[in-house]
Amino acid sequence: MRYFLTLLILIILSNTSFAQTGSGKGKISGNVIDATTKEPIDFATITIFKPGTKTVVNGISSDAKGNFTVAGLANGIYKVAIDFIGYKEKVFETVTINAASQAINLGTILLVSTVDQLQAVTVTAKTPIIENKIDKTVYNTANDLTAQNGVALDVLKKVPMVSVDIDGNVELQGSGSVRFLINGKPSSIFGASLADALQSIPASQIKSVEVITSPGAKYDANGTGGIINIVLKDNKLQGINGSVNLSAGTRLENGSVNLNVKKGNFGVGVFFSGNKQLNTVTKSSLDRISYNNTRDTINRLLQDGSNPTKRGSYQTGINLNWSITPKDEITATVGYNHFNNNGSGSTSQQQQYLLASSGILLSDIRSTRNSVSNFSANSTDISVGYKKSFKKEGHELDFLYNSSFGNNTVNAAQNSVYLNGNYPPTGLQSFNPGKENETELSLNYTLPVSKKLTIESGAKMIIDDLNNNVITDTLTTNGLYVNNASQTYGFNYKRNVYSAYLSASFSLFEDFITGKAGIRYERTGKVANFSGAEIAGYNTFAPSFTLQHKFGDSQSIKLSYTYRIERPDYGDLNPFYNISDPHNISTGNPLLKPEIGNNFELGYSKNSKNGANIYFAGYFRRNTDDMQQFTTYYDVLNINGTDYSAVSLTQRFNLGTQTSIGVSLFASVPITEKFNLRTNIQAGNRNNVSPGLASVSAFAYRTNLNASYQFGNNLLAEVFGNYNSSQKNLRSTRPPVFNYSLAVRKQFLNKNASIGITAANPFNRYLTQRQTSFGPNFNQTNLRMVPVQSFGLTLSYKFGKLQFKKDANEDNIPQLPDVGGGK
Repeated sequence: MRYFLTLLILIILSNTSFAQTGSGKGKISGNVIDATTKEPIDFATITIFKPGTKTVVNGISSDAKGNFTVAGLANGIYKVAIDFIGYKEKVFETVTINAASQAINLGTILLVSTVDQLQAVTVTAKTPIIENKIDKTVYNTANDLTAQNGVALDVLKKVPMVSVDIDGNVELQGSGSVRFLINGKPSSIFGASLADALQSIPASQIKSVEVITSPGAKYDANGTGGIINIVLKDNKLQGINGSVNLSAGTRLENGSVNLNVKKGNFGVGVFFSGNKQLNTVTKSSLDRISYNNTRDTINRLLQDGSNPTKRGSYQTGINLNWSITPKDEITATVGYNHFNNNGSGSTSQQQQYLLASSGILLSDIRSTRNSVSNFSANSTDISVGYKKSFKKEGHELDFLYNSSFGNNTVNAAQNSVYLNGNYPPTGLQSFNPGKENETELSLNYTLPVSKKLTIESGAKMIIDDLNNNVITDTLTTNGLYVNNASQTYGFNYKRNVYSAYLSASFSLFEDFITGKAGIRYERTGKVANFSGAEIAGYNTFAPSFTLQHKFGDSQSIKLSYTYRIERPDYGDLNPFYNISDPHNISTGNPLLKPEIGNNFELGYSKNSKNGANIYFAGYFRRNTDDMQQFTTYYDVLNINGTDYSAVSLTQRFNLGTQTSIGVSLFASVPITEKFNLRTNIQAGNRNNVSPGLASVSAFAYRTNLNASYQFGNNLLAEVFGNYNSSQKNLRSTRPPVFNYSLAVRKQFLNKNASIGITAANPFNRYLTQRQTSFGPNFNQTNLRMVPVQSFGLTLSYKFGKLQFKKDANEDNIPQLPDVGGGK
């Protein structure tokens, strides 16, 4: 591997060498050797600066004999810096090229090894937990102990303005319409099952979570609630370094390995991570009382069952970074994701019919329903980006190609055996393979017109192509399965989105107000060949702005507005009936229209010198053509010629308007040097107005508290508790959720290694969830007992030399390592 990388870098440098096609005839040369061994140093980095500035003029790497020549230099005064991994940088502050001295030879340059000094360095910089920026809030996970052996959902529970329910459904400021990205790019891993995808990403792989409640014109308009971007760990340090994280627990096991190699202008990173949720059993029951249309008969359905589930996943990938010149950079990533979710269940059912007037029992049918579902998803993500920087700082051109290929398969079956009466067994089995390809091509241009005005513009094309096939077999009275033609079909879902935007960042009134404003246009093409129909295309104009005023360096206030939409996805539109439970059926709605959102936010942030910070925001959101899940009860429902009795049918509809108003508060307060408290509080009221339905106004809140204490000898402890209140919806009530966790971590080997112990809900084996739903002719209560108790052990180790090398492509800002100890 080492020789391969060396050869590759030699080829790169021999062909490019910082694109030495300068406008002058001057040149600077020299020979770089080790001051102790007197051996030549190949691949030493030679950078030419304008004196007194950070502006890079030219550069090159030394050859195998330590020699270098930087040509194409105009007459003038330059600063020359020579450095290499593990050596102290050598700087020539003033090197003059003029008509009399066109060729400057710096002679033999001795670089002194810094290995001994590096071993004694203690890095004290620590990334803050929360960073409030003009367009987003960043939650950094470096010291998140209670989520250390968990998954992305465990991290999201701590993120400001985000709430997570027991089933992994995520809301942002009370809205479930959230656009998820990984490293700023979409992935088909989110298309099949968002909850499964978020449970497949180990928390140890997450560097930070970016919450964008008011996305600017540069971002896609999809997602009325906003955007959540999960940033995975990377490393831009020179040299070879990496980390290993392993966790074992009673319900969840995961692990990850990262390896990064960077030498000169070329870097390679590889990673592998995986997790496995051990077999868990959820217990559930249902009690539904319903009426026929004439309300003279009562139907009571009782269900009581258990559902064992197992989940597993792994991800792997490689990323490349090549700084062709100080002004040209190419990045590329290839990633592969896999997860599977296997479940089974056995449910006892009792269906009673009674006369409404007298309560006399007309019939009592008892049965046992067995079901199984095996879900598998695989996706490959490919991304290639090119960034061109121009002479003026901030003047840039970015091109990005991103493509995600997904393959999903669902195998499901259910059968019912009747325990009384002369009823034959019934059952269905289905096989559902699908493929999805989402490709993005984008071009962005940034032009700093002046110190107080920067213009951004760009264009983007998204091509979404999904093929799905459903094969369904029905159990016959002779015990054989035969194809059910009415439930067997295939469809192609094709949708293209073309967009362009123009925005400006500006400063007004002598920097009294800074801000961003822009508009984005998106053309959503028609959805073709979807279940034999075509859904018309539509245009979207999405304006946005953010205004900010700073009170010194520690306080700021901002006001934002964004226009957002939520496009119905193929899962929302697909009219296929999910009959895994014949009494609780769901299907899509091909007539759905996009939901429109108008969002306003007013935020205040303050940072104190002692490390305390606070962020408070008030928000107002109004959605029209609001997409909501809606349940209708049918005494008898005919689906493609088959009658199903006592059925609750769930679909999504555009149901009028939804208005939300609320507040969010985040605070981090160091009580002492060793004791820190953090809290997230979110509260709001949501009002739904739908023609023909009763209006619903519901207040809900979410609060959590995190306390950490730094003991001596590198021992850190943390306690976390989270509570989500209940909330009314159109025809149901969401149950409350409370969970808590404890964790301790001990660091050793100069903080390169650590061991941690975590406990989630250690005194509660199950979380009981009681949900009610209702309609004109039914009332239903669901009771679930969800296993939440777990204990875990976590080991982590990081290795490699830490070289804090100044990178000319990053404004010479030293890149600190992303380590759990917060060095």
